[in-house]
Amino acid sequence: MPHLFSYGTLQQSEVQRAQFGRLLAGRPDSLRGYRLHWLTITDPAVVAVSGSDRHPVVSRTGHAGDAVAGTLFEITEADLAAADDYEVSDYTRVAVRLESGIEAWTYLAVEVSPGDGSGGVA
Repeated sequence: MPHLFSYGTLQQSEVQRAQFGRLLAGRPDSLRGYRLHWLTITDPAVVAVSGSDRHPVVSRTGHAGDAVAGTLFEITEADLAAADDYEVSDYTRVAVRLESGIEAWTYLAVEVSPGDGSGGVA
């Protein structure tokens, strides 16, 4: 079974019910070497489910002192596909190693090269 680390709206019960049809069981974990910032979401369906147009997003810093707290979920492949459907194009799914030592999927900020005009988060 895959693991999913969420630091944002996928932790919300209403988002889980909408995306997965149930509440997920999870436990606290964290992601070291990353920092959280905020993103304005423009997808009306995502805003309707989450209840907000401001969502957290994380970027790698490489600094050991930076860490992002969240929840580690054990999910199915179908759940992972549902999570992919929920996340907007400003996020990309990547495998990370958490503080617990577990490897999990998470959604990070799409890294943008200066001047490429893609409008993503740098």
